[in-house]
Amino acid sequence: QVQLVESGGGLVQPGGSLRLSCAASGSIFTILAMGWYRQAPGKERELVATITSGGTTNYGESVKGRFTISRDNAKNTVYLQMNSLKSEDTAVYYCKCNDYRGPGVKEYWGQGTQVTVSS
Repeated sequence: QVQLVESGGGLVQPGGSLRLSCAASGSIFTILAMGWYRQAPGKERELVATITSGGTTNYGESVKGRFTISRDNAKNTVYLQMNSLKSEDTAVYYCKCNDYRGPGVKEYWGQGTQVTVSS
């Protein structure tokens, strides 16, 4: 089993910044990719950003140009730098990890961290 622990959420004013972290631990084989998803009340969970171990990134359309995902493979940690935050960014942010175990890939999720953007 892989455990994911998120940190860095909190309350921030519109236009402000936050940096989220997610550390993976446990029975890790080969992490292929990690990413961030979010879910606001009454809405479906949506993609924020993903990054492969090789550094390839993918972003949700609503966060392009404002958020940056990065990773430290040696520490099995992924980060999300969030700038120019808007009220619509308010959500619970979840970390996801895809771990290759052969013959297949296992998907793991963290518990989530609350991000609230409000004046």
